[in-house]
Amino acid sequence: MRLLLIEDHRDIAANIAEFFEATGDSVEHVLDGERGLQLALNQTYDAIVLDLMLPSLDGLSLCRQLRQAGHTRVPVLMLTAKDLLQDKIEGFEAGADDYLVKPFSLAELDVRLKALIRRATVAPAQRLLTVGDLTFDLDTLEAERGGERVKLNPTTRRLLIVLLQNSHRVVTRQELEKELWGDQPPQGDFLRAHMHALRTAIDKNFTTKLLHTVHGTGYRLSAEPPRP
Repeated sequence: MRLLLIEDHRDIAANIAEFFEATGDSVEHVLDGERGLQLALNQTYDAIVLDLMLPSLDGLSLCRQLRQAGHTRVPVLMLTAKDLLQDKIEGFEAGADDYLVKPFSLAELDVRLKALIRRATVAPAQRLLTVGDLTFDLDTLEAERGGERVKLNPTTRRLLIVLLQNSHRVVTRQELEKELWGDQPPQGDFLRAHMHALRTAIDKNFTTKLLHTVHGTGYRLSAEPPRP
């Protein structure tokens, strides 16, 4: 792996670099957000490990600018001491792919990074997800249905990706909640509201409905109507 580590805590950075370099991985380390963004925009990395609290440019702003510049494929894993649900939501909505709270296990960091890189290196032919006349481009993060642009927010986008990647089956509510909130889903049925927003975005203006509710289980994307 070729990693970019953007972390201003020297001891933490040294431990991470030593761990990965011992197994033959390459780690480029910078201490501040501005320099980290420059490298992320101009160099090629397998993954970026990004601290949230950084001098010159914070991690959330860095991640947003990276994604807005079109760098959507490189996985970003955020490291932070903040463990509140809202902090995690903000990280994911800024464009992060995963979130690890300090203190953390280096072995877990290794496993998470490898999983992110596997997902990011899907063959080009598989970068365009399709169900019926609905398509989603994993590189541009844009969705279209019937040739018309579908407007998505970061949350409905994450849900749509999971459903498209699993269109051969029903995706359970628990799986979708874990995708959005990890192991700490909020109290209340917030998933229902997000699914309503997704259904409105992809189905409202079309006769054929693609998003189907499987009562008591979850949801499925399919161009075929559900069986009675």
